[in-house]
Amino acid sequence: MNGKLPACVIDVGTGYTKLGFAANKEPQFIIPSAIAIKESAKVGDTNTRRLNKGVEDLDFFIGDEAFDATGYSVKYPVRHGLVEDWDLMEKFLEQCIFKYLRAEPEDHHFLLTEPPLNTPENREYLAEIMFESFNVPGLYIAVQAVLALAASWASRGIEERTLTGIVIDSGDGVTHVIPVAEGYVIGSCIKHIPIAGRNITYFIQSLLREREIGIPPEQSLETAKAIKEKYCYICPDIAKEFSKYDTDPAKWMKKYDGVNSVTKQPFSVDVGYERFLGPEIFFHPEFSNPDFTVPLSQIVDDVIQNCPIDVRRPLYDNIVLSGGSTMFKDFGRRLQRDIKRTVDARLKLSETLGGGRLKPKPIDVQVISHHMQRYAVYFGGSMLASTPEFYTVCHTKEDYEEFGPRICRHNPVFGTMT
Repeated sequence: MNGKLPACVIDVGTGYTKLGFAANKEPQFIIPSAIAIKESAKVGDTNTRRLNKGVEDLDFFIGDEAFDATGYSVKYPVRHGLVEDWDLMEKFLEQCIFKYLRAEPEDHHFLLTEPPLNTPENREYLAEIMFESFNVPGLYIAVQAVLALAASWASRGIEERTLTGIVIDSGDGVTHVIPVAEGYVIGSCIKHIPIAGRNITYFIQSLLREREIGIPPEQSLETAKAIKEKYCYICPDIAKEFSKYDTDPAKWMKKYDGVNSVTKQPFSVDVGYERFLGPEIFFHPEFSNPDFTVPLSQIVDDVIQNCPIDVRRPLYDNIVLSGGSTMFKDFGRRLQRDIKRTVDARLKLSETLGGGRLKPKPIDVQVISHHMQRYAVYFGGSMLASTPEFYTVCHTKEDYEEFGPRICRHNPVFGTMT
């Protein structure tokens, strides 16, 4: 570490932000990516509405505290993975660093993450905030998908470690399928899917609303969320699953007990079909979203088929899961089975079309689940930021002062590009 303090790792997601120091396995803080600010009710430009005199500039809350603050408006600086409001983002990072990490930014290098297809301008804005406002000595902006691939090394031997693979990153707000070849994201093939943790919660909420009485309406969303996190799993065959529940309800039905936050009366919910119907919308999206009907396995297959032909086999062989919404029991197994079916059917077809003269070599499909899956991006960042090489590839304050924010358009790791 050559006497330096450990780097700070901040992974700002659409739903939650993970904060911590390099070399730690799990984030020290996981807070909602929300900020509560005072706004004057004048119509007009956002910045003028927030123009205040004096100390009110520091009058805001982030994370869980944002939801408890009364008389403040809650905003989300990040939408669909991209930063929408840089003014709020700066405030958000300010409290992340000073209030949560309690770090002096001038003493630590920083590793921040960015979504796939982030624009170079966004990187420049981020560089300006980090170098100008916080005066950090070094900054590295890493692509979330590459960090998730690095995190999957935790479950593999050293000789199997590769930066080629396809990352299925599913958080609270959005799901991305991102192909990565040798550490480069193949941008033209990325697909994003409008189904993620939040949609599953809404779907379970609507299922419960139709059937259960007695759930306090203002708590129906958090009840659905708790049921999703506690009881949901992925089933291999939905018809068989229904019959399983119908023949032996006592064995499969669960009970969720909650307390009404207003009257303090306990209430209980029977949890039945929701257990497998909730996460099933990854594989049958039409259950909850009539405009989008392509199952996840089909999208992964399409993405790989759009990639250059020489990386397709390695991509099938390394499908890496990342993010909280991939944590359902048997998620990886079901995905692997569905993709394998599609691939095998295609090989069979090509064999028939070739009149049986050509026998294609079978394709290995491997979906990698590992114990660091939920915080894969953070864990990957924490691993990389704890290596001595990390300090050599950071953008430094000196470079920033000499060349300006454009230094962050490229990562120094990929030296050939510059």
